[in-house]
Amino acid sequence: MKIQHPIVTGSLITLLVSMLFPLHAQATSWAYPFVVWDDALYVTTKETVENVGEKIGEVTAYSDMEQLSGNFSNTYQEGTAYYKIDGVPTDEAIAVEDGGTFVKAVWESAYTYKQPIRQMAYWALGVLVALAAIAVLYSITRKSAAE
Repeated sequence: MKIQHPIVTGSLITLLVSMLFPLHAQATSWAYPFVVWDDALYVTTKETVENVGEKIGEVTAYSDMEQLSGNFSNTYQEGTAYYKIDGVPTDEAIAVEDGGTFVKAVWESAYTYKQPIRQMAYWALGVLVALAAIAVLYSITRKSAAE
């Protein structure tokens, strides 16, 4: 069977895949700037800290639009360091590096967000379907060119 219009076929497959796996727009409105460290949410303040101790971690994920897992912040970029404050337990407050100074981040609550497994599964399935569609189109195009 010779396909006369591989571009049209490819477009139809792409349309079908996009209908099966639509993108969902996400946006979150945050009440305050924060960082997450060790499964705890800390609200950052403007109070500077002088007695900074050892480094305890850093921001591993940044977004001002959606919740993420890990050492996440809605304010600070990836790589921003967290420090222990001398004489203050980390379940009360930590210091966050902020452009050469350190600001206090006060413990607010446990951070229990975990990325939904279903969302990751849909993403992986969408990638597999797209790769399969590309392989089929490539095969069809090669057969058409050979004839």
